[in-house]
Amino acid sequence: MTTDEHARLMRANQANWDARTPVHLASRFYGLDQDLDPERWFAAFEWEDLGDLAGRDVLHLQCHLGTETIALARRGARAVGLDFSEASVAAATDIAAKADVDVDYVQANVYDAVEALGGRRFDVVYTGKGALCYLPDLERWAGVVSQLLRPGGLLYVVEFHPLLNSLGPKPTPGEGPELLLRHDYLSGDGPVRRDATHTYTDGPAVAGATESYEWMHGIGEVVSALTGAGLTVRRLRESDELPWPRWPQMTRTPSGWWRLPEPRIPLLYGLLAGR
Repeated sequence: MTTDEHARLMRANQANWDARTPVHLASRFYGLDQDLDPERWFAAFEWEDLGDLAGRDVLHLQCHLGTETIALARRGARAVGLDFSEASVAAATDIAAKADVDVDYVQANVYDAVEALGGRRFDVVYTGKGALCYLPDLERWAGVVSQLLRPGGLLYVVEFHPLLNSLGPKPTPGEGPELLLRHDYLSGDGPVRRDATHTYTDGPAVAGATESYEWMHGIGEVVSALTGAGLTVRRLRESDELPWPRWPQMTRTPSGWWRLPEPRIPLLYGLLAGR
């Protein structure tokens, strides 16, 4: 697939996320009409891996509504959020202002982040939880991340495990409740096209741009892209918990997150890399 074709599909994704934004703003899933507690989207191990953020320049790539960006800022970081959706950036700016949290937001495709941020460099780049699947080229992404980091800077990816992405979210007609492998774990067969009127949240149907594209990226592909860009992997964790119950058979854990009954499988991973 050519670069021009990738750009066309990413424009479709951008329109789709613009259309999703008002649905997500009104959803119980994000709960923005209640007291804002963005730390509920973070596993305890994330804060352990990130360390002290006070006074550090932190960039959150593909930030959507900026809920995690606000949590980073509340930990003392000088936080910047970047997203390609104009509607998301406008909403994130409003949410941060209402929460009285100082965050700068920039609208740009992640591949254009270096230019959009004026060559600024960061101590930490944070990304994940449904971000990498919208990027067709991880080698190019890793090169961008390397340019965004200061020497000694850290990238932290906390992403849905590719095994989770391979499992279908719900049975097809006539099937039982068992979770089955429905999608590729590895890349190579091109993007998965989706045309859905509802997103992962509750709320009304998406109006307008319902088409989106996702690319599968195995952990090996992520690690190879980062090491190829000169980064060193320092830690890789796999977790069997998610911050919300993706499937009805999931049970709540003492952390307040959710896991499947046995056998335990990885649903989330955290990858810490340094430049």
